[in-house]
Amino acid sequence: MSSNGQATVFIDGEAGTTGLGIRHRLRHLPVTVRSIDPARRKDPDARREMMAAVDIVILCLPDAAAKEAVAMADAMGDDAPRILDASTAFRTDPAWVYGFPEMDAAQPAAIRAAARVSNPGCYPTGLIGLLRPLVRAGLVPADYPVCVNAVSGYSGGGRSMIEAHERDGGPAFELYGLGLGHKHMPEMTLYAGLAQPPVFVPSVGHFPQGMIVSVPLHLDRLPGRVAIADLHEALAAHYRGSDRVTVAEPCAKLAADALAGTDRMELRVHGNDALRQVVLTARLDNLGKGASGAALQNVALMLGLEPPPPV
Repeated sequence: MSSNGQATVFIDGEAGTTGLGIRHRLRHLPVTVRSIDPARRKDPDARREMMAAVDIVILCLPDAAAKEAVAMADAMGDDAPRILDASTAFRTDPAWVYGFPEMDAAQPAAIRAAARVSNPGCYPTGLIGLLRPLVRAGLVPADYPVCVNAVSGYSGGGRSMIEAHERDGGPAFELYGLGLGHKHMPEMTLYAGLAQPPVFVPSVGHFPQGMIVSVPLHLDRLPGRVAIADLHEALAAHYRGSDRVTVAEPCAKLAADALAGTDRMELRVHGNDALRQVVLTARLDNLGKGASGAALQNVALMLGLEPPPPV
């Protein structure tokens, strides 16, 4: 705790895109954010001292560095802080709680009680948000051959991608991850409840922030006579009362950057009754609900606070 009685937070990696976004959002919570002198930010002793002095450490580091930081915290025993990790290092680790509060009714309580919470990835947030309720409801079989197409703003791709897109002549649109082994696949498969990894084709557009995740479905490949309305209602029932995840009506077109700067996510079921085809879509900000906005929710829950209303 700080001298004013507020909980204390240290963001390890606060100078990166996600770290900056989290720090900006934490002004909405009654917490004190502590920082290491920039000259000592890579000093293990300085980091260890800071970890021992705060209530929560938020890791905004590459996977290998996040694992090193967690090992350092684990070695501190009773002095170890609670940790929220934004990397992919622990997202499928059974000893960690997955930080998607809307995933299940019990998830907020699990996050509140957890010593270790993994912040979800941006693409998985969209896919899990769409498919998990439908798989749980028995509308989409766990072994359905899922294909996922997604586009994100370039801000989620790190410094080199940001620099490439912000130069004149940056690429308008790129597919990537065409080796089909994207690092988000394990959490997508596990938390969506799928029996096999989906075919996942991510892409980057020439816009800073925003994201659409889309999943096509053939209704005749689903059990029974599933209708478009059944899928919509199952999603609406799952997220009823949420202030961050809404199930909206289908529309003729979607702009990927429409929710840029917000911490909300919109889910839709677009369909054609005659063709018996559906496209599920999730629209969110890759830096908002897909990263820093989710971290704000998780920090609030871990501290027993009410998450502030989403922007």
